Amino acid sequence: MKLFKSYFNTLKWLLASLLVSLVVGCGGGGGGGGETPAPGTLGVSLTDAPACGFDAVNVTVVKVRVHQSSSAADTEAGWSDITLNPARKINLLDLTNGVLDSLGETLLPAGHYTQLRLVLDPNTAAGLINSVVPTGGVETALITPSAVQSGIKLINEFDVPSGARVDLVLDFDACQSVVLRGNGTYALKPVIKVIPSTLNGIEGFVDTALLGSSVMVTAQQNGAVVQSTAPNAQTGKFVLARLAPGNYDVVFTANGRATAVIAAVPVANTTSIVTLSSTATPITLPVSATRTISGTETLNPTSSTAVAYVAAKQTFGTAPTVTVKSVAADELASGAYSLTLPIGAPLLGQYSATLPIALPAQAGVAGKYTAVGSATGYATQSFSKDITLANATQNFVLVP
Repeated sequence: MKLFKSYFNTLKWLLASLLVSLVVGCGGGGGGGGETPAPGTLGVSLTDAPACGFDAVNVTVVKVRVHQSSSAADTEAGWSDITLNPARKINLLDLTNGVLDSLGETLLPAGHYTQLRLVLDPNTAAGLINSVVPTGGVETALITPSAVQSGIKLINEFDVPSGARVDLVLDFDACQSVVLRGNGTYALKPVIKVIPSTLNGIEGFVDTALLGSSVMVTAQQNGAVVQSTAPNAQTGKFVLARLAPGNYDVVFTANGRATAVIAAVPVANTTSIVTLSSTATPITLPVSATRTISGTETLNPTSSTAVAYVAAKQTFGTAPTVTVKSVAADELASGAYSLTLPIGAPLLGQYSATLPIALPAQAGVAGKYTAVGSATGYATQSFSKDITLANATQNFVLVP
């Protein structure tokens, strides 16, 4: 009897131990049993600001790569890729006014990611893989830097929650990214930023009579261009899409026309869309004579990666200051640049929800600009220029 009782107690102990093992192995009600979190999903799309002086800017995208380590080399383990198969040639100028081109999606382990790369075809295949079509010209090869093969590094950190989706939009600024070289060729110096995927922003219409004059609409803060677009070629509608909440000065420019500015346009949140004009009362710009600010801009010491830019800015009293036009200096022609600018009185209005917004002429600002030379890693230089009566020359030598 004692032997049976001892055997029975031993059996109960073994069953209890087995039950505890099973509970612990199943996670014990979410107590950190070592389960791997469900993956999330990353989607990536491409959009563009308009290019200056081109009918097409083509890039051939191979893949998008992400890694949780900001220092991971392109050959290290741990990369996750969105691969385009086959690689896709995309005309960036088809992606203005908030249009997106999806590059694809992939499952990712949940976590924090610190490195994002866009990989382009390095022009190894036959044909014009990456190219530009100058306005009225023919398709010409676009010389790409060696970095496109391992991937253009983009500054952006993001989290992928378990079981959730994250969408990133790559804004490829074709206007800033294509640099004319003195021998008649064009180089790609990619300027890309990551912007919100939710559609918000500022919209309206420009007079269709302006549409043959290279109209540009930009959203600016403190004279820096945040977003830009070209109006629809048929309707004149413009959309400055995916803006961070805040106030923006919206600047309208066109060849042979005076500049117009609507100041302090509020974008309240990530879903709000602000309307500045309608088809009945579109934004129009008066005809204006033009003059130039030109010269050279060089870097001392020289740089194989930095791009030198010259911008022409105007200040309306104490505020705002806006960029009217900017250009990259020609890297092979001793840094030559030229900006053609209106000398007619610019228009300035304050934002109002009641349309149309009044845009009175600002005669005291006409023809008066600040020429600003800049390059990443170099000190910015600024010079006041009055081109009311004559063209102006300004040379820059930028130093760190």
